[in-house]
Amino acid sequence: MKYTQLGRTGLKVSRLVLGTMNFGPQTDEADSHAIMDAALDAGINFFDTANVYGWGENKGRTESIIGSWFAKGGGRRDKVVLATKVYGNMSADEKVWPNHDRLSALNIRRAVDASLKRLNTDYIDLYQFHHIDRRTPFEEIWQAIDVLVQQGKILYVGSSNFPGFKIAQANEVASRRGGGAMGLVSEQCLYNLVERRAEMEVLPAARDYGLGVIPWSPLHGGLLGGVLKKESEGKRRASGRSAEALADTALREKVQAYEDLLDKHGLEPGEAALAWLLARPGITGPIVGPRTAEQLESALRAVELELGEEVLAGLEEIFPGPGPTPEAFAW
Repeated sequence: MKYTQLGRTGLKVSRLVLGTMNFGPQTDEADSHAIMDAALDAGINFFDTANVYGWGENKGRTESIIGSWFAKGGGRRDKVVLATKVYGNMSADEKVWPNHDRLSALNIRRAVDASLKRLNTDYIDLYQFHHIDRRTPFEEIWQAIDVLVQQGKILYVGSSNFPGFKIAQANEVASRRGGGAMGLVSEQCLYNLVERRAEMEVLPAARDYGLGVIPWSPLHGGLLGGVLKKESEGKRRASGRSAEALADTALREKVQAYEDLLDKHGLEPGEAALAWLLARPGITGPIVGPRTAEQLESALRAVELELGEEVLAGLEEIFPGPGPTPEAFAW
């Protein structure tokens, strides 16, 4: 496994991030534990989750599965850089109560304590805001974070799904306040070959403010994982985001060209899509969310894969990026 610094911090993290969203809804506890053991054995030390994972009446379930894995001992917790998120409503009863979601100081305090209990730990390495909160000023948010840092409950803070201007706003407020908060040190965003709009504003803001970038959905819901070939071989039909995307004839043709290009060079589509991200400037590491041990093994091979100039040029031709701002929309 290869490692890199998380943004401008001194924290070293693996170039692959283990995403745990499937733990509970699609992967049972025993298999989830086996995947985490395999990831740790392979050198992956960066695990990502969120308080709402498990979803619906089972929200919080994913954090609990990770917590029961930590409870097995063997230095598991000490070896892992643990990231979780706050924003979604975590009301325990049928009524959705106010102040049980978003980024108020009250909810941040409540959410941290609940996550720590489920995760069976006394600190969170990277606490991430799952979405922007248009109602809560960053002065209040950073005041709450300062307290949690001083208490030793969290070490670093990151964002997820933030636009570039909110990254700037958050860190400018943190800078003016001083105190214990470093500001945002990472941004977790939707970024892959198909969806490259982050290159316009989010990635430049992250670069200028020293944030590591953690792409989620690196295969765009399976669209970049060889979906057309799997369909033709009767192995698996596209579903969810992939099925919706493939209804677009133009995009389907692009995906076919993508698979043909990689087949020509003897490359596996999912591994190539991850390798492309790993080679992009400013990328800490993509989040991989394996449902099985085999999917984890495939992701691990991407870390050592170097794409040749012909392949990179072909990918750029099929899936061109928007270009930097303001040139993407102005002269």
